[in-house]
Amino acid sequence: MDQAGKVPVKTFTVRVYGICIYHDKVLVSDERIRGMEITKFPGGGLEFGEGTIDCIRREFVEETGQEIRVIRHFYTTDFFVESAFNPNSQVFSIYYLVEFLAEPVFGVKHKKFDFLRHTDDEFVFRWIPLNDLSESDFTFVIDRKVAGMLRESA
Repeated sequence: MDQAGKVPVKTFTVRVYGICIYHDKVLVSDERIRGMEITKFPGGGLEFGEGTIDCIRREFVEETGQEIRVIRHFYTTDFFVESAFNPNSQVFSIYYLVEFLAEPVFGVKHKKFDFLRHTDDEFVFRWIPLNDLSESDFTFVIDRKVAGMLRESA
């Protein structure tokens, strides 16, 4: 029960991410969300009425300005993960291998958390060589698991 004596509503959050490998490098997103700096795969939240593939396509267009093609499903969370932002929400993350339909032309950084404006909510992209990819590059446990799976499959 919460402080008002009510049982909190438990919810589910579905997140959809794209694993984009280009010239033996994987795309990652450094973000500042609610003042917290995180590194994750590009993607975001599934909207009501949207399919997962439509979601990852929309997220890439919103974040990079470029369209992608989904190659195949890579992984879906198969263990309990509590949301970092809402303790009453369980997170399910779905990962797809994706590729850009055209040469990537969006801006990338070479240094972690090299934000432009230093505001509360912003993001920048980096490419990490696949051979250098480590679970410790990522903030959240699901992304860490996926990074390990990528290293094993490379």
